[in-house]
Order: sequence, then structure tokens, then C-alpha cells
Amino acid sequence: MQRHEPSQSTAHSPDHDVPTRSDEAAQALRNGPIGAYIVASITVGLLFIGWLVFYFFLFMPRGSIG
Repeated sequence: MQRHEPSQSTAHSPDHDVPTRSDEAAQALRNGPIGAYIVASITVGLLFIGWLVFYFFLFMPRGSIG
């Protein structure tokens, strides 16, 4: 039988860098969502452009129904 050695996670290692002050954490959270807003804006813009392409090149040439 093998004996299992106790493992240590990275979060508990002495090399893990933890913010020591709460104002540093607050500053990081204040500027945090800007990147997410940029990614979401690019995604919505590409989705809208794709919808316009479908509308003008697929639906408009078919004409009105009726």
C-alpha cells in the first residue's frame, strides 16, 4: 500500500501573493469591470453587424411577402 503525503494547495503556499491592505483591493475592484465592458461591447457590436448582414443580404432580396 502506498501512503499518501499531505498535499498543499497553491493558495496556502508562502509564495502566494495576497493583498495586504483593503484599500488596494477596493482600488482593484473599482477598475475591474472595464475589461468586461469592452469585451461585451465588442461582442454585441459583432452580433448586431451579423444581424444586419443577414437582414440586407438574405431577407431584403426576397422582397415583401404577400
